[in-house]
Amino acid sequence: MKYLLYFFLFTSLVLDAQELKSISSEPLEASSFIGLDAYKNSYFIKDGVLYKQGPDGNFVFKDFQLGRISSVDIINPLKIVLFHEDTSTVVLLDNKLNEIERINFNNLSEFINISSATNAGNNRLWVFNVDSQQLELYNYRNNQKTKVSQPFAGSIVSQTSNFNYCFTLTENKLYSFNVYGSLLSETEAVGFSRIVQQGNMLIALKENQLFLKTENSFKPLKLTFSENKIKDLYLSKEFLYIYDGKSVHTFSITQSKQ
Repeated sequence: MKYLLYFFLFTSLVLDAQELKSISSEPLEASSFIGLDAYKNSYFIKDGVLYKQGPDGNFVFKDFQLGRISSVDIINPLKIVLFHEDTSTVVLLDNKLNEIERINFNNLSEFINISSATNAGNNRLWVFNVDSQQLELYNYRNNQKTKVSQPFAGSIVSQTSNFNYCFTLTENKLYSFNVYGSLLSETEAVGFSRIVQQGNMLIALKENQLFLKTENSFKPLKLTFSENKIKDLYLSKEFLYIYDGKSVHTFSITQSKQ
């Protein structure tokens, strides 16, 4: 009966040359689902605590004095990036969620008021400077920052990145930049609330509907979620994970037959 329920709640969808099929569903009680790393370890937040569970073992990180965890970047599971916007602090964790380093942007010699922070590799972070309204690369080893973008309007709603590119979603637009400071695209994106990215694929969430980013717009994806609300997303090379507040639903990404 449980299998039939999930069968009717989730349908297959086609992304141009790629097909996503529902393959599993696992219950999860959490405030938010972060994602899975390449070693199949699951990360989630519950009651202000970050959890890691899987083949590597079970680990936790908590520091309530820093306020809520605004975002967690697990692109490098050996150097996880936690951002606490309330205290403008980034905490770097190892693969056992032990603290490696803490960066309090309030205490820097040149204060930076930021609203997002994700991993850029090579001791750098992608950060959005609220005062200048610019995306910057901040090197926390030598305390240097490089402006990546010209000022743009709006507040950051969602940000995702890798070591070469950063995608920033505001209330009205989606911007993509590279590490050399080039604006690669600017797309109308009114009302979107979340973006996830992997390789050349970017998926966005708007009013419980998923959209695939195309060259100049967004294409709706045919995914029926019934009364279940999409709460969190995570995209890996082979899987799309959707958390509805009760379970994590996994979709495999395969090449469809031409």
